[in-house]
Amino acid sequence: MSKVEIINLYRKYGLKIVKGYMQYVWDDKGNKYLDCHTNYGAAFLGHCNPRIVEPIVKQLNRLMMLPYSFDNDARDRVLEDLSKILPKKLCYVFFQSTGTEAVEAALKFSRKVTKRKKIVAFEHSFHGRTMGSLSATWKLKYREPYQPLIPGVVFGKFNSVEDVYNIIDDNTAAVIVEPVQGEGGINVASPDFLKALRERTSETNSLLIFDEVQCGFGRTGRIWAFQHYNVEPDILTAGKAVGGGYPVSFVATCKEVGEAMDIGDHGTTYGGNPVACTAVSAAINVLLGDNVPEQALEKGRVLTKKFQELLGELKLDFNVKGLGLMLGIDFRRNPEDEAIRLKDYGVLAVRAGETVLRFLPPYMINSEDIEHIMSALEKLLTRKT
Repeated sequence: MSKVEIINLYRKYGLKIVKGYMQYVWDDKGNKYLDCHTNYGAAFLGHCNPRIVEPIVKQLNRLMMLPYSFDNDARDRVLEDLSKILPKKLCYVFFQSTGTEAVEAALKFSRKVTKRKKIVAFEHSFHGRTMGSLSATWKLKYREPYQPLIPGVVFGKFNSVEDVYNIIDDNTAAVIVEPVQGEGGINVASPDFLKALRERTSETNSLLIFDEVQCGFGRTGRIWAFQHYNVEPDILTAGKAVGGGYPVSFVATCKEVGEAMDIGDHGTTYGGNPVACTAVSAAINVLLGDNVPEQALEKGRVLTKKFQELLGELKLDFNVKGLGLMLGIDFRRNPEDEAIRLKDYGVLAVRAGETVLRFLPPYMINSEDIEHIMSALEKLLTRKT
C-alpha cells in the first residue's frame, strides 16, 4: 500500500514537535523550545493552558456538536462573556472555525447590507486564502494561481490618507484593514490613517471592517488593536487566539448589519458548537483574569528596547516594528533562513512579509524567556555576520 502524504504547502523547520505547555514546546528528541511562532499567533494564551483545556474536556464529555438551530448553555455563556470585551456598538456575532471564514462572512454581509460591490483593501494586507478573503489579500503570489478571483476589490496604499479619500467612494460596500498587518510585515497603522478611514466610510455610508484575526485579543497591549486609536469598526473579525488554541473565529457586527441578515444568508457546520463556545469563554476568562493586554504591552516594550539595543551594539541597520507582543525585525532582505536557524538556539519564530522576522510569543513569557530570546538572536546574528 502506498503511503499517504501531506500536500507540501509549508516550508519545514526540520522538527517533530511532540508536546507543548504554556510558552514552550518539545521535540521528539527531548529538546525544549521557546515558542515565538505560536502557530501564527494562535497559541498566544499558551500551549495546553489548563484553564482552557479543562473546561473544553468537560464540555467534550457533555455535548460536542450542535447547530445554530438549537440553543445551548455554552453559547449563552459565551455571549455574556463577549459582552465584557466587545464595544457596545458590536452587538451581533456569528461564530465560525477559522479567520478566513470570519472575513468571508464580513465581506458577504457588507455587500448585502449596502447593496454595493466594491471592496477596498490595502497593500501588504493578508485576510485569508479562501476565494473571497484571498481577493482582498495583497500578495500576488497567493492570488495569481487562482484567478479570476472575486471582482470589485481595489487596493490602496497602507497608511496613505490621500488614498483613503481618492479610493473610497459612494460605490464602496466596505473597507477592510488590519490595524497591525501581520503576514504583510508587522506594519502598524498610523492614527491619522485609521481616523481617516472612519471618517470617509461614514461619509460614503460604507462599512469599516477591522480584521483582527492575528492582532486582536490582547496581543498588541489592548484587547483589540483598534482601541489604541479610539476608532471603532462596523464589523470586526477575530480568530486565532480567541479560542486559546481551539479552532474558532467570529465576526462581530453593529446592529445595522446584524439585523439585516436573514435565515439562509450564511451558514456553517461547525461554527458555534458547544466546545468552541466553551473555548472562547475560557480564553476570555484568562484574558481578563491575567490582565493579558497589560502584560503584552509591558513585555513588548521590554523586548522592543532590547531588540533595538542589540541591533545598535551589532551596528546592524535593521528596523524593529510592531506593537505589544506582535513584533518584527526588518532584515531588509529575506529572513527565511534565519527563521529556521533560530531553532538551533532554542527559539521558534516565523517570517512576515518579504523581509521581517516575526516574534509572536505567548503572554506568559518571563524575564528569563526574554533573555533567552536575546541570547538566541545575538548568536544567530553574530553567526550570520
